[in-house]
Amino acid sequence: MNKTDQRHDVFVAIADPTRRKLIRLLADTEELPLHELTPHFQMGRTAVSKHLSILKEADLVINRKIGRETRYRLNAAPLQEVKDWLTFYEKFWNERALLLKNILEE
Repeated sequence: MNKTDQRHDVFVAIADPTRRKLIRLLADTEELPLHELTPHFQMGRTAVSKHLSILKEADLVINRKIGRETRYRLNAAPLQEVKDWLTFYEKFWNERALLLKNILEE
């Protein structure tokens, strides 16, 4: 996978704990400006803004300008890819656990 592909990869975007926390914060509200998101982290506005940019490149965050302020909101649709991936492995591990249970009961 090259760098261009990674920029739009949902899995790359959610790999970072800071970005996962941003997603969680945005999921709890309709939208928030940068100055309301920044206090939740031990980093400056520039660093939080960079994380938001990565989420935006993966289409997980949508922003809009209101005057001089930029407000951010979650676009959860790309997370369906993650859910689908996890569902496959949940089924895989459930089948393996059932097989192990059957072996142990013999």
